Amino acid sequence: MEVFRNRKDLSNYIERQREMGKKIGFAPTMGALHKGHLSLYEAAHKENDLVISSIFVNPTQFNNQKDLETYPRNVEKDISMLEQTGWVDAVYIPEVADIYPNGIESKEYNFGGLETEMEGKHRPGHFNGVGTVVEELFRQVKPDNAYFGEKDFQQLLIIKKLTENLSLPIKIHGVPIYREANGLAMSSRNERLSISQKEAAKVIHETLVKVNDWFRVLTIPEINQRVKDIFENQKGMVLEYFEIANEKTLKETDFFYKDQNYRAFIVVFVGEVRLIDNMHLD
Repeated sequence: MEVFRNRKDLSNYIERQREMGKKIGFAPTMGALHKGHLSLYEAAHKENDLVISSIFVNPTQFNNQKDLETYPRNVEKDISMLEQTGWVDAVYIPEVADIYPNGIESKEYNFGGLETEMEGKHRPGHFNGVGTVVEELFRQVKPDNAYFGEKDFQQLLIIKKLTENLSLPIKIHGVPIYREANGLAMSSRNERLSISQKEAAKVIHETLVKVNDWFRVLTIPEINQRVKDIFENQKGMVLEYFEIANEKTLKETDFFYKDQNYRAFIVVFVGEVRLIDNMHLD
């Protein structure tokens, strides 16, 4: 597996692969890799001639400086994990100047309102940061296909909108959420949980499963109240928000229409660790 630590070396490599007609699959990450990330590369390996990873903790998508400082980092361990899969041909680990040559600043994007829902409300500027780094990585890696986990479902839709707005010839693929044995969605932030916290946090997924059952028989206000009641009784946890939203527009709904698809979104603080999850409602 090739390891590139600057833009120039990556560019030369991409140019050679393109000349050979290789179809390129790409999944960008912020490191602290886990099996959820690896599932992206497994999917990419099946559909491309060449698979590229990137590891870059993007400063512009953190609106909380403490969250940026405490984000887990272990690049050498990440490289080893990628090598062991046999699915990844190259990893790009850029310096900040490779992504932000003119200083660390986000571009302004219009994602058709997707950016103002849920995470957009609670993390101002977050999706401008995501859009900025993903656009730059896309322009450098030049992939045919790019893979993102459905755990960050709002981000997935934002990136699809980004490629559409910029007319980038890249197909965006969503990969199902990879879960711990107890149902907890795998996340780099899980590394900051204690063993007891990780076990207790399974209630997040358990709640979504209940919501999927309630979805058939209860009104949305009734469901919202039941979710609120569950987390009021969880020691060491705080529910930041729970919403049932239209899967295309991400707008919160107060009624179920038969011709629409819906997804439940939840964000919970377990101690100081912010965890997100979601589930399509059948």
